Amino acid sequence: MRDVLDRMARARRPPMHLLSPQQARTAYEAGAGVLEITAPKLARVEDFSIPARDGHALPARLVAPSTGRLPVLLYFHGGGFTIGSIASHDVLCRQLSHLAHCAVLSVDYRLAPEHKFPVAAHDAWDATVWLAGNSTLLGLDGTRMALGGDSAGGTLAAVCAVLARDAGLPLALQLLFYPGCAAHQDTPSHTTFAQSFVLEEAHITWFFNQYIRTKADRDDWRFAPLNAPDVDGVAPAWVGLAECDPLVDEGVLYADKLRAAGVAVDLEIYRGVTHEFIKMGRAIAQARQAHADAAAALRQAFNP
Repeated sequence: MRDVLDRMARARRPPMHLLSPQQARTAYEAGAGVLEITAPKLARVEDFSIPARDGHALPARLVAPSTGRLPVLLYFHGGGFTIGSIASHDVLCRQLSHLAHCAVLSVDYRLAPEHKFPVAAHDAWDATVWLAGNSTLLGLDGTRMALGGDSAGGTLAAVCAVLARDAGLPLALQLLFYPGCAAHQDTPSHTTFAQSFVLEEAHITWFFNQYIRTKADRDDWRFAPLNAPDVDGVAPAWVGLAECDPLVDEGVLYADKLRAAGVAVDLEIYRGVTHEFIKMGRAIAQARQAHADAAAALRQAFNP
């Protein structure tokens, strides 16, 4: 991990928070696959769109290791609600599909600043409801459905897990890689890892300034799941955190909130790694371990 950080520093790329959103998206996409593992070949890869509540067509990609009636993971990519895409997280989704032997549906929810809070949350929930109602048409087993995501995508998955409970939609699992959970950047890890650990405090502030309309939005539980009035009865959770990450403390706090509500939680903290490590499998052994652990959790949840 230190070697990766040293190489990133030597590259002297402009800090993300000094770029425009479009420049940041282009830069992120260009670097997204540099440290990725080789993508596994899968039997099924389909691109289509999902209708949002306002009629917008959300791009989606379904990958699966076979054409059988498989369980399905709905996945939301990370990127601070501002960057990231189906393409940037394609290898990760294919790897989870391959290892867990399930279908993975990845969705391009709309990004800020063009689409501010709560559009991403609405898009994620609309995709969840659509998948639950159309799984049979896709040849999938909608009775075995999970939600997942990393970083901002983990936030969206956590939010949709609460909404699914409220709607009476059963989920097998919520799979959360270092989710954003808190309203404000005030935990000790935000100070400890504020600089030089991939996701810097300046980046987080920049992301949130793109996404948030007013200060009041920060306290909305759909932005900060730690503020959810209650999480009783939500789906079991697998939470994978990076030790050297500004978000690690709030991830632990959310896992604690779930446990206190009687929700089954499997919490893994991967030592010595930073935010974004799960997309560095070619260089970071812990990334490959996290893929395996997450896939094992999916297999267990889909086949209890």
